[in-house]
Amino acid sequence: MNGLHLIAELHDCRCQPRLLLSVDALRELCLAVCTSPGLTPVGQVFHQFGNDSEPAGATGAVILAESHLAVHTWPELNAVTLDLYVCNFSQDNRAAARAACDRLIAAFAPVKVEMREVERGG
Repeated sequence: MNGLHLIAELHDCRCQPRLLLSVDALRELCLAVCTSPGLTPVGQVFHQFGNDSEPAGATGAVILAESHLAVHTWPELNAVTLDLYVCNFSQDNRAAARAACDRLIAAFAPVKVEMREVERGG
């Protein structure tokens, strides 16, 4: 159960609008930021709000062998929330979690970030 839980709220995001609007763009980003530092996606669920002609944000979760990533966008507010938890059962995954989170934050380019880190377990 030992692990790191990263929770962030991103305000006034300056990214390409597509990243806040499109479920496909969000899925691609989430999978890339997880695999790049060595986390292991084992499942995913993403949902597009609105419709193809008028997208209204997206939400998604990537189930990781190490735990999970969840991201929700609010294009009308230029805002994003994210939740990334990794356990450290077979190895210390804290650096990988921080790298994935840093890449997400960089991609959304927020003016303001509110972030909390919770060390879970032991």
